[in-house]
Amino acid sequence: MPAVQRSEFALALNQVANERGVDVSVVLETVKNAILAAYKKDHPGIEVEEYSTTLDQNTGEARVFYKEDDVTPPGFGRIAAQTARQVILQKIREKEKEAIISDYRLKIGTIVNGRVLRFMGPNIIVDIGKTEAIMPSTEQIPNERYHLNQRLTVYVLEIREGSKGEEIIVSRSNSGLLQGLFTREVPEVRMGSVLIKDIARESGVRSKVAVYSNQKGIDPVGSCVGQKGVRIQAIIQEFGGLEKIDIIQWQEDSKLYLSEALSPVENINIKKIDMEEKVAFVQVPQEELSLAIGKDGQNVRLASKLTGYRIEIEGEKKLETLQEEAVETEKTEAKQSDQITQSASKESKKKVEASSKKKLKAQKAKIKA
Repeated sequence: MPAVQRSEFALALNQVANERGVDVSVVLETVKNAILAAYKKDHPGIEVEEYSTTLDQNTGEARVFYKEDDVTPPGFGRIAAQTARQVILQKIREKEKEAIISDYRLKIGTIVNGRVLRFMGPNIIVDIGKTEAIMPSTEQIPNERYHLNQRLTVYVLEIREGSKGEEIIVSRSNSGLLQGLFTREVPEVRMGSVLIKDIARESGVRSKVAVYSNQKGIDPVGSCVGQKGVRIQAIIQEFGGLEKIDIIQWQEDSKLYLSEALSPVENINIKKIDMEEKVAFVQVPQEELSLAIGKDGQNVRLASKLTGYRIEIEGEKKLETLQEEAVETEKTEAKQSDQITQSASKESKKKVEASSKKKLKAQKAKIKA
């Protein structure tokens, strides 16, 4: 069987399809629509619905039909090619964008590598490989500074309708970024032997991550930290060292989980847990109270987000302090008692003197009488 030599048109058609990542049939349909648009431009007023076109996939020869009649004008192929060129490119770009959007729709909820391309007001345009994404100001880390060509990892948050069609929205402040980084840096998380149960994050400042494993011999916290902290340090460096990350072990028991969530505080006393109101009453040593609360209430706030309980925390005084207070109380009470006794004695003395004076006055009045 003799080999079939493919024409320049067929080669170009396949090249465009491969470069743009779209099917050949899509490109052919786009070219046919562009040819019909070119014909309408030269023949204004026609009803396009009654016209159709054919296109030879091998030679590129185009014909225009009105119903079943061939109405292709002489030299139309050259005119159509010139007129339709821009339309073809535009349509192909649209199909290319649709293909890319479909591809990234599957990546929602994952992390991708990006590069800061330009600034558009408060928003940042990020190059994420095949296309550009928008990182709004609300999805940026507040104390992080960005510059052109800066490489960073972003979280694919959503695809939403914008002024120029569908837009890919990425984030640096979402907790999903942290989970994605752990999945990338920790093989046990990636394989599923260590699970990330909860994340409480204040982006750019501090985060708490609760991890768990039901497989024997696996330390979930140690796996995430890594030897000499190499794994957790790689994640922290992704945020330029700005964000502190606490890794704690998830517990099914609420009391144990609350104690873990309030780390690095030790000697935590869970006095009472109101399961209905989701409130936990906690005592910690007085000297660790400020550590438990954290700067501006950050530690207890993150622990509350992590566990789902409102945490009411108070300092627990030492026995020596309580004894000292008891002694002081006894002294104060004794002093008050003495003051009352002395006051009562003075009052009694005054009453006796008044009574004596009254009797003496009565006796003098009797003698005179």
